[in-house]
Amino acid sequence: MDKTTLGWREWVSLPELGIEAVKAKVDSGARSSALHTFELETFSEDGIAKVRFSIHPYQHDSSIVKTCIAELLDERNVTDSGGHTELRPVISTALLLGGISKKIEITLTNRENMKFRMLLGRTAMTGDFLIDPQRSYLLGTPKIAQQ
Repeated sequence: MDKTTLGWREWVSLPELGIEAVKAKVDSGARSSALHTFELETFSEDGIAKVRFSIHPYQHDSSIVKTCIAELLDERNVTDSGGHTELRPVISTALLLGGISKKIEITLTNRENMKFRMLLGRTAMTGDFLIDPQRSYLLGTPKIAQQ
């Protein structure tokens, strides 16, 4: 099976959340994927646990706010690269990357001080992708992000 090669950073789409494009750091050192969120709240609807959150999909542009609702899959302790452990909500959503669509799990956290709004961890890439750490944006830049 041919695998799609990714650079160390790529634009990804999360269509079920209505996120057309968000820049992600491709990180095989991280097990889980993470998405920058704020105004995060959990609630129940018809007996189903859900989470509502907002994101700024584009770095350096806080004027664009996207509010999303997803089913709450789990809450897990995640240890970040600095060794800090945090209990994070986990959702499952579709990832669209290089023409490949697959369901992935994403933890929700505040990444305001991080360079990338999303971290694409190795469990999301397993089976479909290879990484060329010397290159960037091998899959191109979406039109919406070029504006």
